Amino acid sequence: MEEKDKKSEVNITNNFYAPIGQKIDHVDTINFRMDGDGTFHFGEVGSVVGNADAIPPALSSEAAQELLAKARDAGYLDDAFQPKVSRPQAAVLADVIAGRLGIREKWKTFEALWHRRNMRSDFNEALDQRQTLELREKLKSL
Repeated sequence: MEEKDKKSEVNITNNFYAPIGQKIDHVDTINFRMDGDGTFHFGEVGSVVGNADAIPPALSSEAAQELLAKARDAGYLDDAFQPKVSRPQAAVLADVIAGRLGIREKWKTFEALWHRRNMRSDFNEALDQRQTLELREKLKSL
């Protein structure tokens, strides 16, 4: 790819969520790259998602990588360690992982990894939901 083409390339990641109050079992993520000429390439994200450099330092240890891999294998995260569950469930997952790893700045860490904001609010919402207790029980086996 020529230098001119590299400068005109745009990488974008969009996450689509159900409206608040709806129970969903899966969160869809659409990844695409748009060239300077406006051509879309779906499923290609290059250096945006799944890049090892995008992993926050608190999650770069061997123990953290093993725990993230277990969460991925259990179906909570995709191959790029992005959540495949609702925002409140992802906040509970972040809380459990951070607790096991002793991460003090859990919201900052997971907001950076998952490109999100206000995860503390998502966690508070999760506390009001009955399914949170069920999810915590499932996560104990990770």
